[in-house]
Amino acid sequence: MSLESPTKKQKMDGPTIGTHNGHFHADEALAVSMLRLLPTYSSSPLIRTRDPALLESCHTVVDVGGKYDPANNLFDHHQREFVITFPGHNTRLSSAGLVYMNFGKAIIKQVTGLSDGEDVDVLYEKLYTEFIEAFDANDNGVSVYPSKALAESGLTKSFEDRGFSIASVVNRFNYPYPRTSSEGKSKEQLQSEEDARFANASSFVGQQFLLELNDKAVSWLPARKTVAEAYSHRLKWDPKGRIMVLSEGMPWADHLYSFEKANPIPEGVEPHVLYVLFPETKDVDSKWRIRSVSKENGGFENRKDMPNAWKGLRDEELSRVAGIPGCVFVHASGFIGGNLTFEGCLEMAKKSCEA
Repeated sequence: MSLESPTKKQKMDGPTIGTHNGHFHADEALAVSMLRLLPTYSSSPLIRTRDPALLESCHTVVDVGGKYDPANNLFDHHQREFVITFPGHNTRLSSAGLVYMNFGKAIIKQVTGLSDGEDVDVLYEKLYTEFIEAFDANDNGVSVYPSKALAESGLTKSFEDRGFSIASVVNRFNYPYPRTSSEGKSKEQLQSEEDARFANASSFVGQQFLLELNDKAVSWLPARKTVAEAYSHRLKWDPKGRIMVLSEGMPWADHLYSFEKANPIPEGVEPHVLYVLFPETKDVDSKWRIRSVSKENGGFENRKDMPNAWKGLRDEELSRVAGIPGCVFVHASGFIGGNLTFEGCLEMAKKSCEA
């Protein structure tokens, strides 16, 4: 799975892509980059203009033109009557969402080598939910939390994060660095410089998409089967089903939440896993880790921390306080710990469940 930026290809003789010139945003930067991941567009030149005649000459137009007509490769979302959302979601699409909705599965198959089937469908939904939808929301002025409800709650930010998003990084590409005077430069030269900055922004955001897709396809997706098996065997370790054991470290949280919702809970079994155990490495004599399961969408808040008396302790002191041989550490916040052996780690989980 290559992470080569599609905008670095030199020979640009494919069907022309059109988008608007002037101040650019993350959505059209991503839309253009995603298109270029497909063989049809891999060598496509880009025209940035608002001239209707020039746009009419383009094979595919994104984020400008006032029309959404996929049969004719028109992907704008600014028209008053536009209300289209991705299936199962409520956020109006931007040009990024429109391109992804129409080409996303083909892009996934092209990049990953997967064939049509459940894996592609799962990745298609996952990538939209965790990556693309934020572009749509940002471009349509939708906040993560409703502004009115947030104001009424009295909650305030712990710190300012406006400059932390991909959209804020893309916005920085709008301005030349170092800042230079435009005096004496022709309109054509200024446009060329702006187009170059857009190309850099599109390359940047396209690489972020590829990194996200690569992570989900190579690491997250294969973990589903392993986590499903571990979840089905959880009663082996705790009669109430509060402990899950994995054969190796992997992205497990999303899958665990999904399986908990999808599967009926037997009588006498707790509805939620509290602790997940896994080896640090694939070595036979590997140390083991215990991880408190976070509340779904709860950020750093856990379903159940490890005991307060263990927090921040290490080695012999921790083993003495916990009454468990081989303890290595418990983080000061109580979300993760370690033991020299699986048996010791399991005992840490059992005692934590009852604490």
